[in-house]
Amino acid sequence: MKYTLLLLIIIYLTSFRPPETKVYMCGSTGAKKYHFKETCRGLSSCRSEVVKTTLKQAQGYGLTLCGWED
Repeated sequence: MKYTLLLLIIIYLTSFRPPETKVYMCGSTGAKKYHFKETCRGLSSCRSEVVKTTLKQAQGYGLTLCGWED
């Protein structure tokens, strides 16, 4: 019984991952910034679609935080 309880606790603690932070970026290849809000002023000049992605992936593309949001 103790081992079953211990196993269930381990499974419970390791099965949850923190949610990934979602950010927005301009879909063009020349994008340099990411944005936390889809309505950010910095995205108003985007001429292509606005893409929702993870913070980790945006930083992997070399994007930095928009100056309107820091």
